[in-house]
Amino acid sequence: MNLLKTTATVPEIARRNGVIRAGSRVVPEEVPIAFSYGGSTHAVMMGTPADLEDFAAGFSLTEGIITSADEIEEISVVDEGRGLDVQVTLAEDKEDALRTRRRHMAGPVGCGLCGIESIDQAIRPVPDVSAVLLALTLKDVTDAAASLNDAQPLHAETHAVHGAGFFVPGKGLIAVREDVGRHNALDKLAGALVRQGIEGPSGVVVVTSRISVEMVQKTAILGSALLIAISAPTALAIRTAEEAGMTLIALTRGEDFEVFTRTDRITTGVVADVA
Repeated sequence: MNLLKTTATVPEIARRNGVIRAGSRVVPEEVPIAFSYGGSTHAVMMGTPADLEDFAAGFSLTEGIITSADEIEEISVVDEGRGLDVQVTLAEDKEDALRTRRRHMAGPVGCGLCGIESIDQAIRPVPDVSAVLLALTLKDVTDAAASLNDAQPLHAETHAVHGAGFFVPGKGLIAVREDVGRHNALDKLAGALVRQGIEGPSGVVVVTSRISVEMVQKTAILGSALLIAISAPTALAIRTAEEAGMTLIALTRGEDFEVFTRTDRITTGVVADVA
């Protein structure tokens, strides 16, 4: 098996319009992806084996292992047969800090909460993005969601993956990443942006999934002050977005959407007023 393939074609029996037929379907691959630092595995995620360098950089950023892309010296991907080991070489001071953190880790935990040891760390304080002046028109909001739907080739082929994109008013969608995991897709997007030197406050994160607290945390760490989603937010996600000064927009369907926090960043004019 090629662990870097993103899809597989499988046989199926389908019933449609009352007719049963044998056929096949393209489905996404899902493999164990380990992140190793200094030769030691830090976390293992189940994900789509694509954009792995972006995934490593974004995971390192949103988990607080690095604060900028230049703190990573090298990323290499090793096929271990049953999974992929993404080996990250950090700058020396970051390696030392991670070794200290690792000594205090309680053990592996679930997706989106890797390397934490307490409830306080799970509900960690988020960066304050309240001073970001970026604003959106009503059309910007609907365009951001619509353009993400049109920019997901893996989802178009499989109908089984999440997408995360970065929308800049006046430029459109400038980056998109996909994965079977919604947290993974956002980490891949974060990694793509930091590796390209794109500043989080310059645009909007838009996702195809529901908004959980981790999605708000990761968006705030990236520095973006606006998060748009196709599905609904959790109550904790709303409270966390409010604490961060983030504008949370959800249930974006066609021209309809709901704004839960910092509504002042949404204007009714043709051009957003950021003054």
